[in-house]
Amino acid sequence: MKTNIRLFFWLLACCTLLYLPACSKPTVEKPPLPTIDSSFVRGADISWLPQMEASGYKFYDTDGTEKDCLTLLKARGINTVRLRVWVDPSSHPINGHCSKDETVALAVRAKSLGMRVMIDFHYSDSWADPGQQTKPAAWAGADFPTLKQHVYNHTFDVLTALATAHVLPNWVQIGNEIPGGMLWPDGSNSGNNFGNLVQLINSGYEATKAVNPAIKVIVHIDKGHDNARFRWFFDGISNLGAKFDIIGASYYPYWIQSDYTATINALGNNLNDMVSRYNKPVMLVEVGGDFTLEENTFNMLTAVLAKVHAVPNEKGLGVIYWEPEGAKSWSGYQLSAWRANGQPSMALDAFKE
Repeated sequence: MKTNIRLFFWLLACCTLLYLPACSKPTVEKPPLPTIDSSFVRGADISWLPQMEASGYKFYDTDGTEKDCLTLLKARGINTVRLRVWVDPSSHPINGHCSKDETVALAVRAKSLGMRVMIDFHYSDSWADPGQQTKPAAWAGADFPTLKQHVYNHTFDVLTALATAHVLPNWVQIGNEIPGGMLWPDGSNSGNNFGNLVQLINSGYEATKAVNPAIKVIVHIDKGHDNARFRWFFDGISNLGAKFDIIGASYYPYWIQSDYTATINALGNNLNDMVSRYNKPVMLVEVGGDFTLEENTFNMLTAVLAKVHAVPNEKGLGVIYWEPEGAKSWSGYQLSAWRANGQPSMALDAFKE
């Protein structure tokens, strides 16, 4: 009998070992994040969405069911949309649209789903970023006092239209990725000359507060892991009296040809330093990863969310993915978070609470 019992347990152990690999199949798990309230921004810039829909692009859930893109994003934890505004854009599907009226319409859609809104003023007719800050064609011949007035009027006009539609934004960006200034050449900070840039920022700030003082104003530059860059820029504008409420940053390891693991601690240290040095909250208003490397992008987003959560005194306000829905098959953009079959990437699951 004892021999039979020993044989039984020996066979049981062998069966357990045989099936163990199936039970211990590796999975991608998100490490726990600190518990926070729903005010934390888990966002997406979705400015391409109306043009994608107009072209006939269809969005699908992972079970193959066709669904509204905003519904898919909300199901993955997205509670905020960021919308860019151009002054007099073309009708090009990729490099145009984003007019005042189109922005208001998209903001209304987002609000109907309970999402909050950030408006990103480029002060251009198309892309504004560290490599280009082109004046709108209609402003090209303006002298500097008139240019400041254009900034004020455009900002006030767009925000008033949003307020009239009952979608007042929570946040406004005065310029997009402006380490070299904006509205070149007048607003360039070349040679450490920040004076004109500060005046333009303040024109946008004052127009925003004239519409509603509760709207928070963001000033935004790129390379969120580069503390020297951030100190140089924010020292430069702060020393001349720039008015703003929040420091905005972009973080794209892909564009510096480096895995996020090489710079994620530098990002966290920089965010902490910004809060300490300027007594301003911080927000990661742009982030993205290679859509073909879903697990890596998921892990990057998880690490980024953790770093922003860890900023002391809840002054890390949130994280926004830039154009996650902008599938490469439609946009040519490598850093979306959408699959070729029209379904969202599992990378976006990092935003789920």
